Amino acid sequence: MEDKKIVLAIDDEETMLELIKRNLEKCSIPIVVYTATSGEEGVEKYKKLMESGKKPHLVLMDLNLTQWGRGKIDGVEATRQILQIDPKANIYGYTAWFATAWADKLKEAGAKDIIERTILPSEFRKLIEDILKSAD
Repeated sequence: MEDKKIVLAIDDEETMLELIKRNLEKCSIPIVVYTATSGEEGVEKYKKLMESGKKPHLVLMDLNLTQWGRGKIDGVEATRQILQIDPKANIYGYTAWFATAWADKLKEAGAKDIIERTILPSEFRKLIEDILKSAD
């Protein structure tokens, strides 16, 4: 698994996590996707992955992580907490709320950029590959 890029996808919609996993499996570079369905679970999973020597090369962070009642912190707070654990964490927002003040807060919290959830699957894969190649 050493040669695979590690992506942690954090989203409260399990269907979206499944779509992300399926889409990234089609990338031209080998990727393993870990998932979390709440901000709290995402922070904890990031910490555990780091401790086991599998630091994520990329975190895909949803903004609205409290919609389905699984967690109490949103993507902004989860981003802050992950960056407290690892100030070099490579976090990108992946949300339908991309053109909002809320998305701006995610970037202020330390996310590198916001990926629009409306992006075509093929464009999403290319963007993720480019991000992962530059993360080395």
